[in-house]
This record gives sequence, C-alpha cells and structure tokens, in this order.
Amino acid sequence: MDPGWCPAWEIGWQRSYRLALAHVHAGGELPGGGGELVVQGEDLGAWTLAQRARWERLMPAQRFLLESIGVEAPADGEAVAPVRRTQDDRWAANVAAARQFHAREGHLRVPRKAVEDVAGEQIKLGAFLDNTRRRAAKLSEQRRAELDGLGMRW
Repeated sequence: MDPGWCPAWEIGWQRSYRLALAHVHAGGELPGGGGELVVQGEDLGAWTLAQRARWERLMPAQRFLLESIGVEAPADGEAVAPVRRTQDDRWAANVAAARQFHAREGHLRVPRKAVEDVAGEQIKLGAFLDNTRRRAAKLSEQRRAELDGLGMRW
C-alpha cells in the first residue's frame, strides 16, 4: 500500500498527485496550463490548475503535498479557473486516434477496450467508436463524414 494513500481523498486525486510527484522527482516541472503534459492519460497541467482553483476546499495535508512538488496557492486576488476541454477538443483527439489506428491497421474495426496512444495521451478509441455508433443519428454531417472517410462501420 502506498504510504501516502488516504481513504478520505478521491482516488483520481491521489493518482494524479503520484504521477505529478514522479514527474517532478524525475527532474520535470509541472506545466502552467492544460494540455501541456499528459502522463498515462492524465492531463497534469489541467489537474494542477484545478488544484489551485479549489485550494481553499483542499485538506491541509493535500495543500502540503502540493506545495512540496511546487504547486502554490493562488495569490490574494488571483483568479484561477480550471481548464476544461471542449467537446470539439475531445472530438479532435478521438478522431486523431482513429486516424492513427486506421493508418497503422488499414481499417477501423476496433475492439471495445482498445486504447490508442496519441502524443502521450491514452485515448479509449474502442469506447469512443462504439458510443459514436450508438449516437450516429445525432452526429453532424461533418463529423459523420470524417469517420466515413476512415471506413467507419455504422
């Protein structure tokens, strides 16, 4: 068991903290914005900003751990807003994964649990394609055409 594990804290928080800690211990710096550093599918830049945005709601021990890796509390009057990926950003990342898979395999018959690594970000391509098939009637013509161009099975 991880000595820093705390059952009162959300698992996702602890996972992201451990990834950030390992990155800092390896000599890296935490980025100031979202999308700049993705490790094992976790956007550490967005996570760091989110921690600063909700600093007052964190437990003192969490603040201490964050400060130990270089994450600082917002200065008085500093407004910090967490970075949110837009639906268009998520769509673009998923389609990039589909293009990468298609270029490598020559088809888009992807198992449901397939994950594609695109520039260090883990994209759940199989789940994306299955969900997209289920919502096909709601897709815009442009999005449908993008997937048709890759040989999407509807």
